[in-house]
Amino acid sequence: MKNLIIFGNGQVAELVYYMFNHDSDYRPVAFTVDEEYIKEEQLLGLPVIPFDKIVETLSPENHNIFVATSFTGVNKLRAQKVAACKEKGYKLATYVSSKATTFPDLTVGENCLILEDNTIQPFVTIADNVFLWSGNHIGHHTSIENHCFIASHVVISGSVHIGSHTFIGVNATLRDNIKIGKYNVIGAGCVILKDTDDENVFVASPAKLANIPSSRLKRI
Repeated sequence: MKNLIIFGNGQVAELVYYMFNHDSDYRPVAFTVDEEYIKEEQLLGLPVIPFDKIVETLSPENHNIFVATSFTGVNKLRAQKVAACKEKGYKLATYVSSKATTFPDLTVGENCLILEDNTIQPFVTIADNVFLWSGNHIGHHTSIENHCFIASHVVISGSVHIGSHTFIGVNATLRDNIKIGKYNVIGAGCVILKDTDDENVFVASPAKLANIPSSRLKRI
């Protein structure tokens, strides 16, 4: 078993702890965050160590690390913390769920989180620090650049290129053979049918509220 430090102390960090602890060859031994964000000295029975003291406490020679933060700042914060961990000499772990559907040629970078029920077809390349939440379809010959976050039940068709730092929300759909620019924010339920530029933001139309209460519906 490899010893693992988890950067973070929120719900994402707790989920990452659970996944690595129950479905990997890593053994979480501690959490770490910047000292001003420490709320408790322990989390899930493990110590929470100030990040500026982590090297002298748990050496890079004997520990890997995983940065378990979300998509804050269009993934900039997570990218910054990954760089800071590498500067301290740590190797970044990656988690691919045993309940994900993958193929032998899959290329995945460091500090990636691929949760259960992702279907990742052949000839897919996933760069560093990419999070794939549960239940996505990643089509063949697709490439995902560094520092992306893809929420649940997203459909990415074949031969799509996704630029770095992009966020894609729940139930979004991307057609085949398109290129998504860097730092895109694609909201929940969006349908993207053509190339996008850098820093584009897409918002789907929300559901409309009917002007009658449910008690007056006759067919449900």
